[in-house]
Amino acid sequence: MQGFHDLVNWANGYLWGAPMLVLLFGTHVFLTLRLKFIQKYVCKAIKLSVSKDRSGDGDVSQFGALTTALAATIGTGNIVGVATAVGLGGPGAVLWCWLTGVFGMATKYSEALLSVRYRVKTSDGTMLGGPMYALENGLNMKWLAVLFCIFTSVAAFGIGNMVQANSISVMLQETMGINPYFSGGILAVLTAVVILGGVKSIASVCEKLVPFMAVFYVLGCAIILVMNASYLPATISLIIQSAFTPQAAGSGFIGASVMMAMRYGIARGLFSNESGLGSAPIVAAAAQTKNPVRQALVSMTGTFWDTVVVCAMTGLVLVSSVIEDPAGLNQLSGAALTKGAFAQIPVIGPIVLSVGLLTFVFSTILGWSYYGERAVEYLFGKKSIRPYRIVWVIAVFLGSVTSLTLVWDLADAMNAMMAIPNLVSLIALSGVIVADTKRYLWEEGGLEREATEQYVKERK
Repeated sequence: MQGFHDLVNWANGYLWGAPMLVLLFGTHVFLTLRLKFIQKYVCKAIKLSVSKDRSGDGDVSQFGALTTALAATIGTGNIVGVATAVGLGGPGAVLWCWLTGVFGMATKYSEALLSVRYRVKTSDGTMLGGPMYALENGLNMKWLAVLFCIFTSVAAFGIGNMVQANSISVMLQETMGINPYFSGGILAVLTAVVILGGVKSIASVCEKLVPFMAVFYVLGCAIILVMNASYLPATISLIIQSAFTPQAAGSGFIGASVMMAMRYGIARGLFSNESGLGSAPIVAAAAQTKNPVRQALVSMTGTFWDTVVVCAMTGLVLVSSVIEDPAGLNQLSGAALTKGAFAQIPVIGPIVLSVGLLTFVFSTILGWSYYGERAVEYLFGKKSIRPYRIVWVIAVFLGSVTSLTLVWDLADAMNAMMAIPNLVSLIALSGVIVADTKRYLWEEGGLEREATEQYVKERK
């Protein structure tokens, strides 16, 4: 097992080297510039996300698609992932994680637009979409679409399943003494109950669960930030400074280079908001929307809430807590660091963290089950869905007792493998993205415009 772990680490060294960081962050910046800073429409996008577009085709509402995507993205990446980034990359990783979210909004918008534009309707009326259909129908690169689906179906077990189950089992064992086999078994049963109902069942649960869990966790972070208010100016200064200069060992954090801050900040940012990964557009394709730009704007808000808000608050909580107590918390990393920070809230701190992590984990497992299912369906047809769901539930249980380090490293590797074909489609089809944005957003009355028959024909 150690030899396999060493191989994964070696692969990550190449996959998450300078070329990937440049490709990923460069795509975020490239699309931001081509779309004239689409991020400025975030208020309009938030308004759209809570409105219904029943006139469009789709399987779930725009809000249902958003909450399902948020369910998959707001997970351990926001809690344990940020803590891991800080532990390995220093406080500067928080800024790189945040910047990945800000610029990543343009990428998330673009992914969703292409997903809706090139989605297809099956004989039973189900909407299917995602990077694989953009690659096949938009670029005539089915071979790359197949590779994307292979990477997605495998990556789902890391980023969306075993990492999540492992994080909650470790946390429950440390805070409440619950045996991982027991917590894993309960989590597996609950997962089975929901995912057997398909995307409508998943969206229905996520519509109720996501708003509750996000508000609950953000309130917990806000309480800690109020308690650490006197340390916030120093916290912000340290985060910005160490993002661009090496962090000296013995300064309250382990020594970290700028490259380490960038690598772990961007990698954890991708793990958290999944912009550029190609996962969220899979569920965006199922949304009821009259044109692709409406759902693209709605999907963009997912990165805003996930990284620009939630991850930023987590980062501020962790760094300010280490500054406040450098003799204790700076020796911790990952889940232990997050636990130590929330322990500052008397009595209810561990409860807030445990409930927040439990809901985050469960919702992520639900959302990613849909992503993996659609990838497997593309590869092997509808007959593969039920076996995949069964294996998925089993993996939830197994993940509860798996080494966290190995699972995290595997997830990082698969994230990179997924991102590459998706980024190829985004760059190659950027002209299509701009053209649709001009027609349905920049032109007068575009958002209310129905997709034309010619557009539908082109999409097919």
